[in-house]
Amino acid sequence: MSLYKKLLNQTAIYGIATVLPRMLSFLLVRLYVDYMPAEEYGEVSVIFSYLIFFNVVLSYGMETAFFRFYNTEENKQKVISTSTISLLISTVVFLILGFIFRQNIAQWSEIKEDYIFYTLLILALDALVIIPFSKLRAEGRPIKYAAIKIANVAINLVLNVFFIVLLPKWQEEISFLRSIYVADFQIGYIFISNLIASLFTLVVLLPNYFKLHWKFDTLLWKRMIHYGFPILIAGIAFAINEHFDKILLKWMHVPLSDIGAYSACYKIGMFMVLFRTAYTLGIEPFFFSHAKNENAPQTYAEITKYFVIFGSFISLGVIVFADVLKLLLVPKSEYWMAMNIVPLIVIANFFLGIYTNLSVWYKLIDKTKIGAYISIVGAIVTLLLNIILIPLIGFVGSAIATILAYGTMMFISYKLGQKKYPIPYDKSKIVMYLGLSIILSALSFYIEILRETYIFGIIAILFYAYFVYKKEQILVNKILKRK
Repeated sequence: MSLYKKLLNQTAIYGIATVLPRMLSFLLVRLYVDYMPAEEYGEVSVIFSYLIFFNVVLSYGMETAFFRFYNTEENKQKVISTSTISLLISTVVFLILGFIFRQNIAQWSEIKEDYIFYTLLILALDALVIIPFSKLRAEGRPIKYAAIKIANVAINLVLNVFFIVLLPKWQEEISFLRSIYVADFQIGYIFISNLIASLFTLVVLLPNYFKLHWKFDTLLWKRMIHYGFPILIAGIAFAINEHFDKILLKWMHVPLSDIGAYSACYKIGMFMVLFRTAYTLGIEPFFFSHAKNENAPQTYAEITKYFVIFGSFISLGVIVFADVLKLLLVPKSEYWMAMNIVPLIVIANFFLGIYTNLSVWYKLIDKTKIGAYISIVGAIVTLLLNIILIPLIGFVGSAIATILAYGTMMFISYKLGQKKYPIPYDKSKIVMYLGLSIILSALSFYIEILRETYIFGIIAILFYAYFVYKKEQILVNKILKRK
């Protein structure tokens, strides 16, 4: 049980670094919903989708490559310096080209040039802290990692509140504030807040650059690029699956107000992402560090089962109480037209978490290109279904495309993995827990009479917990005895 205890502790620490910033981000959603019409929030969502997409491009798989080679190379300083210099050069080139062609980008994307300017700077600053953050994780310094991440989002939140809520009021009484106030500039202030927060993060991590051994190993870089390029392709595919739907909705002339409603309700489904992301941050270093253990496949199988158990419980809870969460996160009724997508997004993100577990095999045998192929398949499913379904059923088609894309990736990864790196998954229990959770979730949400009272939903949660306890009674008792 020591391995599981270590994994749990590591996941919990990184979970704090993930959950708290995400919770603060939820406050931002509430802020935007309260002070912006759905149409403006839709525009913000589209721009952020572009930002996330290019975040993946600018990292080009170097983060995962860093972990791989940091754990295998004797000269770790060489890995740090080579990856840092690589990202520094590529970021500077990107920034120069972006500034030169920002007018063309603005015309093509139908986004204001000012917003393009801010987005370019944010992308560059975020790229420059990729390796410093990875270094903290690799060196086992999660507290500092968590503190910086939380501070970044806290600063962003405070600045958003200042610019959007306080500045319009205070500028009437304080002449100095009047000089920095711009009317009807809420979207611009959102990106200025992000820019300042990103700049703060870089300043805090800047000592990493001063301590850097400025030596670039070309051979090592080529190996890292070779390893990381499939991760880049997979990352682009993931960005398409997770965020490209907002861009496609705009391209296909769905009203920005509908995109705003879709994006806001999508955030309710992000409670599953909290669990999935925290787990991923903790599990990736764990998988690599225990790859040489003789019982590694059995360990991975057990971890996957426990992920499904906890993930099913969380997804069921979020879906049952989705109407409560909407009052906290999205209180304006003009946004509720998209509430029907919430169960689809929750389960889709759960599928993605299961895929993360199942995909360990190709990372451990250095076949990351297989992950890229799987992700490409998922992206193709996403694009095709969006193109087909959006004209028919609007943003609901995007949600259906997301869940089917992740489900497809999960199934393919499992089938290929059992051939290349067999892991003895407890298939019957995993399918049973997953299926039961989905059925109970669908009944509690989509049958109106059951959804209105919450009685069925609460009973469903208790039943699921009891069902799992009966099936895993030996393990539960063992854990309780250890405590």
